[in-house]
Amino acid sequence: METFGQEALISLLSHLFFITVTWWTLQAVRLEVIFKPNRIVQARVFYILITIAIGSLVSNFFLDYLRWSRQLPFLL
Repeated sequence: METFGQEALISLLSHLFFITVTWWTLQAVRLEVIFKPNRIVQARVFYILITIAIGSLVSNFFLDYLRWSRQLPFLL
């Protein structure tokens, strides 16, 4: 049961880390030019949703890679 707790903690921290990195990275992109004028709320929600989507995808890739690398010793 202890390993489940450790994996859950690693997953939470990984998702938070990659979502934060994605948010920081998206700040350099001028996505507001694709929105209509005076649509500030929609633009912010879009930034948040894109950040969560990209951050979660990258985090899942990282966690899958980590899990698969731990399973390699069972190959032999």
